[in-house]
Amino acid sequence: MELMTIGVLARRAGLGAGALRYYETLGLITPATRTRGRYRLYKDAELQRLRFIRRCQELGFSLDEIAVLLGLNERRTARAADVKRLTHEKLCDINQRIRDLERMKQGLERLSERCQGDGPASECPILAALNGNEGYGGAP
Repeated sequence: MELMTIGVLARRAGLGAGALRYYETLGLITPATRTRGRYRLYKDAELQRLRFIRRCQELGFSLDEIAVLLGLNERRTARAADVKRLTHEKLCDINQRIRDLERMKQGLERLSERCQGDGPASECPILAALNGNEGYGGAP
C-alpha cells in the first residue's frame, strides 16, 4: 500500500491541494494518517474517490449529491433504485436549466434584433428594455 502526500495525490488527480483540503472538510476524502509533522498521507483509494468525484462533477452533480453517491457506492446494502432516483432528479434539474437557458437565449435574441449597434448607448433599445422602459415595448 502506497501512501501519498497531498501534493502527490493532487498531481495524480489533476487537482489543486486546496481543492483536496476542501473535499476533506466536506468529508469526501479522508487521509489515511498524518506524519509527525502533521502532513496528510493518503491511500490509493482516495485517488479512486477523486476520480469518481470528478466524473460526477462533469455530469453536473453538486458536492452534496456526490457525497450521497459516494455513500451509495460504498455501502453494500445500497439499492440501485436510490442511484437511479438521484440520477433522474439531476436529469430533471438539467432539463429545467436547459429550458431556462433557451428562454434567456430567446429573450436576448429578441433584444439583439432591435439594436442596430450604432448611435449613442443612451438610445440603445437593449438598454431601454433592461431599464424597464415600458414605453419602448421591447421588454424581453
